[in-house]
Amino acid sequence: MTIATATQTKPREKKEVLFWLLREKKIRLARESFWHYCQAMAPGYYLDTRPHLKDLCNVLQAFWEDDLLDENGNPYKKLMLNMPPRFGKSRTLILFTTWILGQQNDYKIMTGSYSGDLAYDFSKYTRDAISEEKNLPDQIVFSDIFPGVKIRPGTAAAQKWALEGQHFNYLGTSVGGTATGKGADMGILDDPVKNSLEAYNLNALDKVWNWYSSTFQQRLEEGARQVINMTRWAKADPCGRLLGEYKEAGAEKDVAEPQKWYVHKYEVMDEDGEMLCPDFMSKDTYKDKKAIMDEAIFMANYHQKTIDTKGRMYRRMQFYDIIPLDEDGNPDFDVVVAYCDAADQGSDYLCNIIAGVKYFGGEVYRYVLDIYYTQESAETTEKEVARRYYKAWLDYGFPVQAIIESNAGGRSFQRAVTRILERRFDSRAAKVVWKHQSKNKKARIQSNSSEVVNYVMYPEDLPTENPAYYNAMVTYQRKGGNKFDDAPDATTGLVEITDTRKTKITAGSRV
Repeated sequence: MTIATATQTKPREKKEVLFWLLREKKIRLARESFWHYCQAMAPGYYLDTRPHLKDLCNVLQAFWEDDLLDENGNPYKKLMLNMPPRFGKSRTLILFTTWILGQQNDYKIMTGSYSGDLAYDFSKYTRDAISEEKNLPDQIVFSDIFPGVKIRPGTAAAQKWALEGQHFNYLGTSVGGTATGKGADMGILDDPVKNSLEAYNLNALDKVWNWYSSTFQQRLEEGARQVINMTRWAKADPCGRLLGEYKEAGAEKDVAEPQKWYVHKYEVMDEDGEMLCPDFMSKDTYKDKKAIMDEAIFMANYHQKTIDTKGRMYRRMQFYDIIPLDEDGNPDFDVVVAYCDAADQGSDYLCNIIAGVKYFGGEVYRYVLDIYYTQESAETTEKEVARRYYKAWLDYGFPVQAIIESNAGGRSFQRAVTRILERRFDSRAAKVVWKHQSKNKKARIQSNSSEVVNYVMYPEDLPTENPAYYNAMVTYQRKGGNKFDDAPDATTGLVEITDTRKTKITAGSRV
């Protein structure tokens, strides 16, 4: 080697030595700091220009190291994370579980999500991060940071696995699923409420809560840590119940001790108009989403404001899983009725509701059997309404006593439905009459809202089987500004015609 070649090689060697020294420093920092760990594992995602991720990482590390203290100086063992969607919360929690297992390989973690697919993904990504192999010689992977911590052969199942030298370290399950095996040292509940349809459905929220309180919590060891990571949907969601926000009748047993939870919350935009992270959502995108999304759902997703707004007319709905039956197994109704609000204009909805009515102890219970809520033309709806009356007669054994509002063409609609029943089906299936509605619509809806909330019973699959009607009801505002009022109007009509003080409808005989 010439002198010139030697002098050229030494700087290159020094640069390589410096590179590897810096790499070793990153590895040491990653063991000590969860933020640096995330930067080492996903350097293109955990950037210094995304300060909310650094803040989240620091909160999680402080929680793990018992440095999140309450006013009495005691460490929090329960942490709530409320963040907008697609802002890195689940990804960060997955890395958090791997970092914990690197720190303490005998630690036991259980995660729960709203679906089996989500639970599978959370578990798989955690397991794969621990097992990741290098694609490039200088890449930093989990085994560089925590050498010797490996998945135990033969236990790498999708949702339950262990590290070498351990019997059990990780279990991923879903709402409604089982949580068998030994207890866990940490429970992570990640997105237990699927979407706004579940959030508006108290029955669905009850199921989530019952699973969390009776299954998930029961698998946690004494003194275990808990993390709940979710969008704040409603006061009756798990966070709301644990924080004492849920005040419905009979909920006293659900209210926990709010002071024991550390709540870490992010909104996409603050009061000064500053965006949380422009990399993830710019101000223009924020405005676009706000313009097209339902306001209640937008505020829940991006500002953690629950959909239980003061202006909602119907704050809850009653659901049933089976209709009342008599001793012979037949539908135990006094009468089957229908109320139809025909579409006034081209953009309006026709809303036809068929219900079985049970008079009991001075109360009137309306079990909704069928809802037809559509913007189809009269040519289509006349035939379909007649068909549904005929089907209800066959299914439940009672001729349907149907009333169609005569306003804005309702009288001709009634005549058409009657004619179709006679010609295509069976005139005995329904007695269809028209009724002129002269009372103020808003006043009628307002004055009957309590009766709708307490005595109209819906099938439990309503949110998924008839989402258009469901959303029209749960988003209807008391003070006005509603785009459509056809669903509340027809539902109010159903209540009015079955109120014994206001109607001549009497019990019907079974056919």
